[in-house]
Amino acid sequence: MQKTMKVKNLTVLVCCVVLLVSCKGKGLFGKNKYAKSNMTGWNYNDKKMGGYQVAKSKEQGTGPGLVFVQGGTFTMGQTEEDVMGDWNNIPRRVSVPSFYLDRTEVANVHYREYLHWLAKVFDPSDPANQKILEAALPDTLVWRSELSYNEPMVEYYFRHPGFNYYPVVGVTWRQASDFCLWRSDRVNEATLMQKGYVNKQSLQGQQAENNFTTRSYLLGLYQTAPGKTATSKRNPLKTPQGQPRTQVTLEDGLLLPDYRLPFEAEWEYAAYGLILQNPRPSTKEGKRGEELAQNKQMYPWSQNINGLRDTRHGSWQGQFLANFKRGAGDNAGVAGGLNDRAFYTAPVESFYPNGFGIYNMSGNVSEWVQDVYRPLSLIDFDDLPAPFRGNKYQKLYKNANGEAEIDSTGKVKMVDVTDAELKNRRNYQRGNVINFMDGDSLSQSSYGYGITTLISDKSRVYKGGSWNDMPYWLTPGSRRYLEEDQALSTLGFRCAMDRMGSPEGNKRKTGNFFKARRQKR
Repeated sequence: MQKTMKVKNLTVLVCCVVLLVSCKGKGLFGKNKYAKSNMTGWNYNDKKMGGYQVAKSKEQGTGPGLVFVQGGTFTMGQTEEDVMGDWNNIPRRVSVPSFYLDRTEVANVHYREYLHWLAKVFDPSDPANQKILEAALPDTLVWRSELSYNEPMVEYYFRHPGFNYYPVVGVTWRQASDFCLWRSDRVNEATLMQKGYVNKQSLQGQQAENNFTTRSYLLGLYQTAPGKTATSKRNPLKTPQGQPRTQVTLEDGLLLPDYRLPFEAEWEYAAYGLILQNPRPSTKEGKRGEELAQNKQMYPWSQNINGLRDTRHGSWQGQFLANFKRGAGDNAGVAGGLNDRAFYTAPVESFYPNGFGIYNMSGNVSEWVQDVYRPLSLIDFDDLPAPFRGNKYQKLYKNANGEAEIDSTGKVKMVDVTDAELKNRRNYQRGNVINFMDGDSLSQSSYGYGITTLISDKSRVYKGGSWNDMPYWLTPGSRRYLEEDQALSTLGFRCAMDRMGSPEGNKRKTGNFFKARRQKR
């Protein structure tokens, strides 16, 4: 018996040794140490075969504050009677690719963080920096009105800790766009620090033009001391010669795309939270829900055409699910029974989130979107991808030596693409297409700003009702506009981000896959 056991143990040991030997040389890419190109047969990441570096395929990380919004088709535009008679949101079916959107509106505390960083990098004692700092300040005077007393909001709303997590207002479209870019840079810089590719002390040395931006870093225009990982032999990033690489590139997959304002189509699609209307949404790879386009609901919180949000305990009838104005002179209801419990704005996580888990897509504050406003944009839009009006194409500025440069604020210099450069292109032939098909010479439309209309090339769309709006404006299809350098006490914003990879989210494939058939030889 003991002999038999010894023989068995010896056999197991021999098998283990054979397995270890056979596994020797296996790496991240399978049986061989190196992945091999199925085009040329050459090894990737092999310094002896050219050293072409290819990062292992990886999913896009979800940036701070964002939720994933799975794209799809929906009917963009009005869902109820056009009581304003604007006729500017004619229904049209479009498709929106998957993207990310902020779970909440940007709050006062978040915007004050932005101002803190600006004051740290651009020394306020230097008169040259005063314009930069002043240009970022929200306009607190938006709270004033000729026939009401709102001075407490003027003085305290933005700064007082009691309003930390209330939505920031008084921010222009330009300021909101600048905030998005700043946020992109801070998130990517934090990633590089946490991964050990940038020295954590580098933040202390940032002043004026010498400050981190994602674009300047990728172009090698921002110089900083490398972190511990960058100089370590364990650094997974290598040069073609096999040495640790200190500079991260876009191909490494560590840096996130820029935060930006959402497009109007994205905002409207996300507001509906339509994923809840699919009776059997896909949850497993290889499965999918029914292709059901049932999207004529009125408000973001509803799951049915009656506008009620059903739960396992029944509908929450009688409760306000958004912060809005019920009627003339009624912003909050009666003492002892306040309906929405907010006279002005409310905290950004108040009220019920929609199907994507996003808060206050109707009510609280209206929100800036990226688009330039035109009444008939919904007719002119491409139906895919990402319907949008507002493209103004730019390229890198190159000096006499053919090198890129940064300006006094640390941003990479860009220049507009000229029409002459595009004369041989087929897909677009103008660098600035903000007024394409509506306001340009070909469209035979004109907008006399301040004379016959208030629409101009600086008019930007804003969406969603606010604390001071009637229910009509709570419908996601409604749209209004304001000049990009103006602000309101009822208007805030949230950020979005592009999605790279599968439209169904991480760990999901793109396209349908089937078993390969054997070919007869």
